[in-house]
Amino acid sequence: MTVVDDVELRALVPAVIGVLVRRGADFASAEDAVQEALVTALASWPDDPPRDPRAWLTTVAWRSFLDAVRSESARRRREDTVSLEPEPGPVAARDDSLDLYLLCAHPDLTPASAVALTLRAVGGLTTRQIAEAYMVPETTMAQRISRAKKTVSRLRLGGPSDLGTVLRVLYLVYNEGYGGDVDLEAEAIRLTRMLAAMTDDPEVAGLLALMLLHHARRASRTGRNGQLIPLDRQDRSRWDTALITEGVDILQTALARDRLGEYQAQAAIAALHADASSADETDWVQIVEWYDELVALTDSPVARLNRAVAVAQADGPRAGFAALADLDPELPRHVAVRAHLTEMAGDLVAAGDLYTAAAASASSVAERDHLIREAARVRSLS
Repeated sequence: MTVVDDVELRALVPAVIGVLVRRGADFASAEDAVQEALVTALASWPDDPPRDPRAWLTTVAWRSFLDAVRSESARRRREDTVSLEPEPGPVAARDDSLDLYLLCAHPDLTPASAVALTLRAVGGLTTRQIAEAYMVPETTMAQRISRAKKTVSRLRLGGPSDLGTVLRVLYLVYNEGYGGDVDLEAEAIRLTRMLAAMTDDPEVAGLLALMLLHHARRASRTGRNGQLIPLDRQDRSRWDTALITEGVDILQTALARDRLGEYQAQAAIAALHADASSADETDWVQIVEWYDELVALTDSPVARLNRAVAVAQADGPRAGFAALADLDPELPRHVAVRAHLTEMAGDLVAAGDLYTAAAASASSVAERDHLIREAARVRSLS
């Protein structure tokens, strides 16, 4: 058989953990055992690939779990409830992957813990890889994952949970990973594709479409030195048309279900941006209409803030300021939006001051540097 690569191997992880839990292992022990099996697989499969990768991984993980049970006297009482036969039979056809997604995004977990546990247990990443991706010490990430595993170990697969929480976790993975040797944008898309294959929920499809449409612009979002390039100045010839086509097709299928959700609405906005051959040809009127839908669904201040920008593009800066009036001035990016609208209104001196003020409260170095450059740009025009 063809040797299974790292990504294909990690795709087997949720199902294998589910098998071990169904056989009697607690979640934490099952996840540890599967991680051990992954290490063994990565070392041995290139020279001796198995005929059935999932069955092989399940067998090795189960043996690893049993070895851990036998070797720790504190766990000996669990031998009464767990079969210690090394070969408990063929792997069942049942796939518990969806239940594992739900468990790792359980409401009892903090968002950060849910993200870490999802990447570890569903994504199959090592603690080191996750720590590097989020730029925190490995010991910090290990503690976070350990606490999360303790929390969910008292829960069972198939218990009450919320698919919406899973989607928020995957969205966080997509948006918040920046470093390390794992591409977390691509990893989030991979995990969302897996989830979409398990459920026909249109919001799962909406999130996948949104990720694909954003990912299509990735090559044009930053310059050579890492500086941010705003959407209206991006080189659209560098956008990935295949990803755009796929994202739009997935979105249209989801919208046809007539069960609109926030991710579908966001994806529709992204699709309208992707459809414009230039910034000047953007259909801002339709974008405002989709923001109206998004605000009605979520009442999100961030959605209202972005809607104010779209209103200004569609109807002029005065309308944009009116849309901004009811929002909390302390809202992140509020000052940056005011700067943009002020520039649109022609007051370049005031716009420069506002861009400078916005830079002082930027959430990242890249955003701060971008706003400083914007301040310098408008001042050079005044």
